[in-house]
Amino acid sequence: MKPSPSNLLAALLATAAISLSGIAHSAPLAGFETVGVTVQEASVAAAGWSAQKQILHKPVYNDDKKKIGVIEDIIVSPENSVSYAVVGVGGFLGIDRHDVLIPFNHFKAEGHKFLLPGATKAMLKSLPAFKYTK
Repeated sequence: MKPSPSNLLAALLATAAISLSGIAHSAPLAGFETVGVTVQEASVAAAGWSAQKQILHKPVYNDDKKKIGVIEDIIVSPENSVSYAVVGVGGFLGIDRHDVLIPFNHFKAEGHKFLLPGATKAMLKSLPAFKYTK
């Protein structure tokens, strides 16, 4: 007797469920992809840098070492590279802050400081305001 397509599918699904039941307890699954990373991958990631700790909310200085803004956000391009920084200029506690978009390659790192050579606070304020798309 030849099995029907629906019986064959049910048998395949049951076999898959049985074979995955041993795995499901050792690693969470989303569809058929493992979620999370191995201990080895986590140690490699931990050796990298953190945008939250090393870039975001850090001051931006000009050539005269005067603070001209703060890095509020970074924009990652669809190609997975950091393309732009959103720099907040002026304001107090985010009120009346003027956000501008600066190509990330315009910054120069000096120790733990971010420099924007040739920039002034007035020049940044004169740039068009950056608004996120909705």
